[in-house]
Amino acid sequence: MDSVPKAHSHVRNLLSNAPVESVVRVTGIVSSRPPGQENPKMPTGDIEVKAETAEVLNFCKKLPFEIKDFIKKSEALRMQYRYLDLRSSQLQYNLRLRSQVVMRMREYLCNHHGFVDVETPTLFKRTPGGAKEFLVPSREAGKFYSLPQSPQQFKQLLMIGGLDRYFQVARCYRDEGSRPDRQPEFTQIDIEMSFVDQAGIQRLIEGLLQYSWPEERGPVMTPFPSMTYDEALADYGTDKPDTRFGMKIVDISDTLRRLDVGFVQNVLSYPHGTAKAICIPQGARYLKNKDLESLKEAAKSQFKQEIMDVICRPDGSLKSLLTRFLGEEQQSELIRVLNMQVDDVVLLAVGDHKRVCSALGSLRLESADLLEAAGMVLRDPAALHFLWVVDFPLFLPKEENPSELESAHHPFTAPHPLDTNLLYSDPTKVRSQHYDLVLNGSEIGGGSIRIHNAEQQRFVLEKVLKEDSEVLSHLLEALEFGAPPHGGIALGLDRLISLIVGSPSIRDVIAFPKSFKGRDLMGNAPDYVTPEELEPYHIHVSWPAAETEAKKN
Repeated sequence: MDSVPKAHSHVRNLLSNAPVESVVRVTGIVSSRPPGQENPKMPTGDIEVKAETAEVLNFCKKLPFEIKDFIKKSEALRMQYRYLDLRSSQLQYNLRLRSQVVMRMREYLCNHHGFVDVETPTLFKRTPGGAKEFLVPSREAGKFYSLPQSPQQFKQLLMIGGLDRYFQVARCYRDEGSRPDRQPEFTQIDIEMSFVDQAGIQRLIEGLLQYSWPEERGPVMTPFPSMTYDEALADYGTDKPDTRFGMKIVDISDTLRRLDVGFVQNVLSYPHGTAKAICIPQGARYLKNKDLESLKEAAKSQFKQEIMDVICRPDGSLKSLLTRFLGEEQQSELIRVLNMQVDDVVLLAVGDHKRVCSALGSLRLESADLLEAAGMVLRDPAALHFLWVVDFPLFLPKEENPSELESAHHPFTAPHPLDTNLLYSDPTKVRSQHYDLVLNGSEIGGGSIRIHNAEQQRFVLEKVLKEDSEVLSHLLEALEFGAPPHGGIALGLDRLISLIVGSPSIRDVIAFPKSFKGRDLMGNAPDYVTPEELEPYHIHVSWPAAETEAKKN
């Protein structure tokens, strides 16, 4: 009779003395919980186990941090002990949901639309233009592989090869250095189709997201609205607008054109000169003077753009350095054009169209952050505002040398059918068949209809971009063997999942991410290798004196 209590006592003592996170095996009788003691929040909330024996399979040593979602841990510590961080309920949820979404995407593409899942090589050669690529040494002296920033060339070659509907959950690599919330290796849902147009790609992706979207995140409504690149820049100051809230950029050039102010008249007389403004609702109530000053300073330091503020007082009059140049009629017109209410704050800029729009677009987002931090409800976190941005320019001036052009998307993007002739006479005015998909102000996908004519592709590479077409001789030759019209898109899976789960960082939806500086803090990669290991690759490393000493230590 005494054996049962002794067994229970043994189990209790063993479990109470085992360190947290130890692995235990418990044997007992499964039975229903007493009426009223069920826990609907747990998957096993209707049952309980009456333990008879217990065994510790593996003891856990002292943890570097508590594995609870509400315990704050430094990012570096989390990444150093990522295998422990993965035990948290939030990361478990994120990775399991990611798996479910990818599985639904496979079902939709393969089972419902006849796509073929094809793996493409990771070791390839340098692609002209675009992001920097990681180099991998080979045993041939002076020759290197490149890790592809996307399977772009391969998926086009698959179209030429007759696999007219391709997709892949593709690993991609970009050597972009230290950039916030970017990863040197990331995952794309990569798609390419033959005999398709822009509308066909868009409808496919809308259906894909609708089919794979988690039910608990609400329905996805289609079709998604569309906006041209020029409209996005003029109204939101960016090519990835967050349309969950207003505060659009307003053109006030006509109102200020009548001002007797020399520099304003001078700027507006230029071909791309403009005057624009955004209106911050209740800005005088929610924002402090230091907030307004920081906004103006940000525009000055990031965009070299001066900003003037205008405040609507309780009596309806305007407070600004500008008001001494404005008559009553002009003040009333400004209030009307900007739809100003009492306590609203207007941020106004005069200058080059693109710089003014970009600066105000950035201030629009920063102002929204400040308003929400002060308590205003501006953006619904549960809202899903999908948006297609189309009609991008095919080429943009290089930042370091504006007299030269670079591809706005990549060099394989086809020109807009109506602008094809301009390609040969004035390429700066050519629109492209490039389209981006934006969700709540984040770009989650981008693609284009491709150039399928070898002669046109060679002209773009050699004459417009001044690139050595020999690097792409294999693709150019392939285009001469009856290449079908084709196009595609890639969805950024990491970014998409982070938006679905509401995570501020893509690192929270990747099992083993890299740090801000591109390092693996758990395995300490990248790491040094010995000269002997480098010898077959014909590489010799010249160490700075400080690093040589550090290596010795």
